[in-house]
Amino acid sequence: MTDEDNPGEEISRIEARLDELAAVAERCRKIILVSKAAIAGGGALLLVVTLGLFGASSPVAGIGSIAAVLGGIVSLGSNVSTLRQTMAEMGAAKVLRSDLIGSIGLRVVGDRTMKGI
Repeated sequence: MTDEDNPGEEISRIEARLDELAAVAERCRKIILVSKAAIAGGGALLLVVTLGLFGASSPVAGIGSIAAVLGGIVSLGSNVSTLRQTMAEMGAAKVLRSDLIGSIGLRVVGDRTMKGI
């Protein structure tokens, strides 16, 4: 019996894939948050270094702040793209799962109303 013969197995595989995709999406969201923090922190440090506030005018601090901003931007862009692709794949998997569930010949087990509850 193949997966085409048994939609339940295929639905189980799709559910497992949806769980994996949900984990990827959550990881992307966390990295996006860290990337935004790196951009903000690097930008703030660059401003402090540029203005010479708090005696922080070291070239190393300036280069580090620029690296934090650029690294944050690259990481943000990459993970936003990955998140979009993951969400699109999740949507397609949900549609496929819904179609498979709809193709199963389900029958109503009982149509009685429960009295006395």
